[in-house]
Amino acid sequence: MRRIGILGGMGPEATVLLMQKLIAAVPARDDADHIPLIVDQNPQVPSRIRFLIEGRGEDPGPVLAAMAARLERAGAEALAMPCNTAHHFAPAIRAAAGVPFLDMVALAVARARAEAGAGGKVGILASPAVRKVGLFDARIAAAGLTAFYPDDEAAMLAAIRRIKAEGASDAARAALREASAALLGKGARVQMIACTEFSLIATAAAPGATVFDTLDVLVAAIKEFALGTCAKDGVAAT
Repeated sequence: MRRIGILGGMGPEATVLLMQKLIAAVPARDDADHIPLIVDQNPQVPSRIRFLIEGRGEDPGPVLAAMAARLERAGAEALAMPCNTAHHFAPAIRAAAGVPFLDMVALAVARARAEAGAGGKVGILASPAVRKVGLFDARIAAAGLTAFYPDDEAAMLAAIRRIKAEGASDAARAALREASAALLGKGARVQMIACTEFSLIATAAAPGATVFDTLDVLVAAIKEFALGTCAKDGVAAT
């Protein structure tokens, strides 16, 4: 069984949720059956929203790179990061560590392709930063899909900030449901929860949408890699 390093703290509850989901995913009879993790729960990673959307503040890249190197030195055999937006800095993470990086973005696009089929429409429920930097766009296009984002970016950002401050509130759930319904109205039946803050309220998506959570996709990849059930580490590990 291989040990996984987690670049966490973005946000803290999302990292805990990843661990809870991973524990639930493993059919364990005893403690020793669970996947060993080394978790760097670092809420002091500079704000991705401030840096990418507002154009100010410290670059998160060097901090994430230092975390990756630290996790590798501690014995991690692969790295995973339960934050979609922070995958914008994946090149810095890969450059800092020699172990595979389980790429949640690539994994999510592969799942979207399987769900939507060739030429399908995919709704992306995420931070406005994801759209601004085009985090999914090239891979979505290469998969033959069309991406749709919520029009009300201010409402999405406010919901994310509310979850960070208050947890899974009714107001945040209502904002996610409204955004999901709007995407459904555009024909994007398949939708991905592409912000791990929204993973905390994923059940709030609109009725009728086929929704999957990128965090769940990452959990499956971690399990496959750690237990050695993937083909030649073929779970979008780079």
